[in-house]
Amino acid sequence: MKAHFLLLGALTAFTGIGLGAFGAHGLKTILSPELLAIYQTGVTYQMWHALGLILIAQLGQYSPASKLLDWAGGLMFAGILLFSGSLYLLALLNQKWLGMITPIGGVSFLTAWFLIAIFAVINRPAIKKSH
Repeated sequence: MKAHFLLLGALTAFTGIGLGAFGAHGLKTILSPELLAIYQTGVTYQMWHALGLILIAQLGQYSPASKLLDWAGGLMFAGILLFSGSLYLLALLNQKWLGMITPIGGVSFLTAWFLIAIFAVINRPAIKKSH
């Protein structure tokens, strides 16, 4: 298991829940509906990709030394920081230029999922055999 990705997944899920609650309760009267929706998009993507990090940790059982999974996990965590982080800052600071950072995080997410797909193809016999 790639325990560091399990830890990152758990911590980003933990903070995602906290940020979501803060947005729902603390920001709903402060932010405009448009900015609140942007903030919520950050929370949603953070939570899904926190689960992605946990998945990567579990997939590490099939190939503990996999560089594909290492890259996928690193890119997924970078995506959380860049995509969700830029949306949080954009919403809280109302600085539209921060939206230029968001697509870099999106490409990180896409690349991470593509690397997981490649891992699945390469390791299909081992994954299939274990079930």
